[in-house]
Amino acid sequence: MSIRVSHTHGEHIAVAAADGTEILRYVYRPDPEAFESRKPYAHPVRTLAGRTVTGYRPNDHRWHKGLQLTASHLSGQNFWGGNSYVHGRGYLPLPERIGSMRHDGFPAFTVEDDRLAFTEELTWVENGGAEWAREARGLTVHSVDEEAGAWALDWSIRLTNIRTEPLVFGSPTTAGRELAGYTGLQWRGPRDFTGGTVFGPDIDGGAGADAGKLMGTQGAWLAFTTEHDEVDGHSTLVFAHAPENLDERTAIHESHWFVRSEPIPSVAFSWAFHEEFTLPPGETFGYRYRVVFADGAWDRDRVAAHLARLPW
Repeated sequence: MSIRVSHTHGEHIAVAAADGTEILRYVYRPDPEAFESRKPYAHPVRTLAGRTVTGYRPNDHRWHKGLQLTASHLSGQNFWGGNSYVHGRGYLPLPERIGSMRHDGFPAFTVEDDRLAFTEELTWVENGGAEWAREARGLTVHSVDEEAGAWALDWSIRLTNIRTEPLVFGSPTTAGRELAGYTGLQWRGPRDFTGGTVFGPDIDGGAGADAGKLMGTQGAWLAFTTEHDEVDGHSTLVFAHAPENLDERTAIHESHWFVRSEPIPSVAFSWAFHEEFTLPPGETFGYRYRVVFADGAWDRDRVAAHLARLPW
């Protein structure tokens, strides 16, 4: 299935399916609110049927913006946005901790009939203006399959520490709050995903609060399905790790799922859920992720079969 790509320079990149449905908008224009941690994000994201499957600036967490790469606790700075967790004091508005990610350019940008692939260069900047890290980010839209009712987005990161000191990656859980290990690539769903059903290859999380059964667990993939408001239909999102992410010989740190269905729908590929990890000066780490956006309420067998047809 062919796609159409448009680029509004300095603003965003948009991808539309053959029928004109915009399925992805990647926004790299800096947000006006520094407290929300200025950084690129993907929103709106839609299924091929046009169902919106990302949330943007919900009233409970204004800094949640579609699909975005974050670091909630990084050497005392907050690249997630919003209130910062401080052990013994809870969440506090500490604007002096809020960092940002500066868009520096697109060194590679390729559009084919059914595939978009680009590389983005970014600099991670702490609140005082010091440059802490260089990132090479890759996004690829592919496998746009009208028959399956699904398409895939691959998101990769290679991050290099450009400080003279180590970068220490953590999360609210490593700072003392239980079951709040959010950091890394994060998805925020719209409100009709609240109470949705979550499951993995070997675990049935169930709907609503039962999704917490997968909190802090590990697995090759996780699926989140819901029934939409206003329209008669379901959507399923599948979050999948590249094989090397789960290999202790190649990953800088083991990954765990951060997942909630209630009170808010959110999933993160957490790279520092239970423990911190350190990136020495001059060193680089990388991860690759895949998200499949599908129409319909998929079950475990259908998810597994679809992922098997999408080699890395």
